[in-house]
Amino acid sequence: MTVDANLVEAGNQAVAAGRAESLSGWVNLALAEREAKERRLLAMAEAVAEYEARFGAISAEEIAAQQRADQKAAIVVRGPRRARTRTTRTRGRAA
Repeated sequence: MTVDANLVEAGNQAVAAGRAESLSGWVNLALAEREAKERRLLAMAEAVAEYEARFGAISAEEIAAQQRADQKAAIVVRGPRRARTRTTRTRGRAA
């Protein structure tokens, strides 16, 4: 097995910073997280396949309509975005 040197260094830094007990523990956690992600993706793919087998293929229009409904129903946590205004900076400039 070959592991990218940058990833080994990131793991070693996590150990040095106290975010992981050992490099092997850090790698095991990463592999477990990847395996769980792939299980979720497989379950979603199976659910979509079952839905489409029962009701027909999901169209691009249906997906777009659902995206619009999701955006409309979403709760903004950060607050509304403000328009950026351009300010003139004079600090540090010679007149």
